[in-house]
Amino acid sequence: MTVTGQLGDRRVNRDSSASRPRRRRVTTRRLRERSIGLALIAPALIAYAMFVLIPLSSTVQYSFYDWDGITTATWAGFDNYIRIFTDSTLLVPIVNALKLILYFSIVPVILGLVSAALIRKLGGSRLAGISRTVLFLPQVIPLVAAGIMWTWLLAADGLVNQALRLVGLGGVTRAWLGDFDTALPAVGVIGAWVSLGLCMLLMLSGMTKIDPALYEAVRIDGAGPIREFFTVTLPAVRQELGVAILITVINALRSFDIIYISTQGGPGGSTTVPGLEIYYLAFFQREVGQASALAVVLTVLVLVIVLPLNRITRGSEKDA
Repeated sequence: MTVTGQLGDRRVNRDSSASRPRRRRVTTRRLRERSIGLALIAPALIAYAMFVLIPLSSTVQYSFYDWDGITTATWAGFDNYIRIFTDSTLLVPIVNALKLILYFSIVPVILGLVSAALIRKLGGSRLAGISRTVLFLPQVIPLVAAGIMWTWLLAADGLVNQALRLVGLGGVTRAWLGDFDTALPAVGVIGAWVSLGLCMLLMLSGMTKIDPALYEAVRIDGAGPIREFFTVTLPAVRQELGVAILITVINALRSFDIIYISTQGGPGGSTTVPGLEIYYLAFFQREVGQASALAVVLTVLVLVIVLPLNRITRGSEKDA
């Protein structure tokens, strides 16, 4: 071996031996950082496991048993799930929840989009501030109080029927929450009223980020207010629109408070939803296994509907 080769080998050995402590220091620092990170998130992970993961796994386990919550449980297999899709009393709440998506999600999202566009037109005027406050007020009112208030308004002698009689529409009046044909739409109106403020605020926050030069450009091209809305405003609020749809759809599927206060699922189960049916099954009829199976089905239903919507929303964000 030549002298040059020997010197090169020594230099390589020296460099490799010098780099080992450096690699050890880097590895030690990374392990320390990971340990600190795990220590910081450990309380949240423990709480999440205790209050979400463990109850969820217990619910799935109970769904395969016939159990009243007190005596010894007996294995039922998939009987509880089969009953959900064969018994109309358990299938109707799921259908009602899907119908409520129209009122709890589609209606407030559309109205929130339109109202946000109108408020944006008003700019920083006092009327715009009052409109935002009035529309957002249902979000700060407890749902129990909102349900009680609307129960009074929609009663047979409530303010709504009094107003209808005043304008000569007495033949239309009825107990809106006690009629088989109008109970579910009436509950939907309450849900739409509650969700409108949140949808409006989300849309308005998205509209404030729009460059005014875009509106000036379409006006120069001769666009009117409607074309301006569909050309500039609507594409710019796609992300906020997706968030509003996700939140309101989840609220529709897991609705409980408003319906329990206003109708308690009546008349004749016409406004019963999965959350209310689970409550009745578990605490009144003592069918904990059946209630758990319905809870699992509801969870799967939420995921089946929400995950595609979430993917569409993320696709809109990438396109933007």
